[in-house]
Amino acid sequence: MAKYLLRASYTAEGTKGLMRDGGSKRRALVEKFVSGIGGKVEAFYFAFGADDAVIIADLPDTAAAVAVSLAVGSSGAVRLSTTPLITPEEVDTATKRTVQYTPPGA
Repeated sequence: MAKYLLRASYTAEGTKGLMRDGGSKRRALVEKFVSGIGGKVEAFYFAFGADDAVIIADLPDTAAAVAVSLAVGSSGAVRLSTTPLITPEEVDTATKRTVQYTPPGA
């Protein structure tokens, strides 16, 4: 499984739902939603500023991450930003690969 950072920002409608249902219920619903596609929520926090909630989730694959993004985004209640998280070991592997690259204008 791959880890993803999900940053959520509620619309006015989403905020009304959160105020009505509370934070614990929202977290439980997100955990159920993510487990339903074969994933697991590692961390769930509410925040303020640009992000209203920050989630780290293990998802089975990229298609599952896209499915989460589409489902949440299409609700209209939340704007979601999804970032794949990369382990230090994956970076180690990447640094050992040779890539032939020519920058623009070179």
